[in-house]
Amino acid sequence: MAEAVGGRAAFQVLVLPYRQTETGLPYALFRRSDGAYWQGVAGGGEAGEAPLQAAKREATEEAGLVGDFEFIELDARATIPVVHLTAEFTWGPDVLVVPEFAFGVQADNSELNLSCEHTEYGWFAIDAATKAVQWDSNRTALWELDHRLRRRGPLRQS
Repeated sequence: MAEAVGGRAAFQVLVLPYRQTETGLPYALFRRSDGAYWQGVAGGGEAGEAPLQAAKREATEEAGLVGDFEFIELDARATIPVVHLTAEFTWGPDVLVVPEFAFGVQADNSELNLSCEHTEYGWFAIDAATKAVQWDSNRTALWELDHRLRRRGPLRQS
């Protein structure tokens, strides 16, 4: 992985908040203010951060999730063209794509708070969520998270 430049590490994170309810597993999606499309919480790593640290920071910054939340590291991975993230070759001419690491976070009793990056959020059932998101990486991560959660049965309420 390329070294951090200007405080930014050469990777992205995707965080999918979810709730365990009596009627199912809704997932929080956020409408981007700069593109008007739906996605999970997403952002770049900072220098010295591991992907899980970046996921926790982004969940706090973009969704207001402060405290001790259960994060699930997903196997879903994607690569994103560097110019889609920074509009330039931030990490030099040979770093053309950066990895995206995906996580789920249980946010059962939390009220989400929007950052300026989003205009609204909503809770979606899995079918509606996979139709609403713009990026294939979000669809893949949603599918994996939903499958893992349903396979492990009722979740611990905290």
